[in-house]
Amino acid sequence: MLSLNTQKTIDNLHNVFTKKNIPPIRIGDNVKVGVRIIEGNKERVQFYEGTVIAKKNSSINTTLTVRKVLQGIGVERIFLIHSPKVDSIEVLRSSKVRRSKLYYLRNLKGKASRLKQQFR
Repeated sequence: MLSLNTQKTIDNLHNVFTKKNIPPIRIGDNVKVGVRIIEGNKERVQFYEGTVIAKKNSSINTTLTVRKVLQGIGVERIFLIHSPKVDSIEVLRSSKVRRSKLYYLRNLKGKASRLKQQFR
């Protein structure tokens, strides 16, 4: 059982580390995630573009699973939204889906893996 002071400390940490400028992201959206990469003493932003196939909401530990197909091979990457390594998130396109997890896209290839666009 947490004491009141411990809970206040946890709440303060959540307020400090949560990002305020995150757009509303839904399952099926095509997103462009900018990730900070450090190579030697240089720092640059690398963009990863793909479809959100899963989202796990747990306050500061919220994650996105983004999938893209690169040269015929499916690549999935999990991003912590509030991580300092994630520079930016941009929603490029929204799709109409009726599932909370789109893991079935792993088994589809080519045109079968397209999602119907939803204009918002």
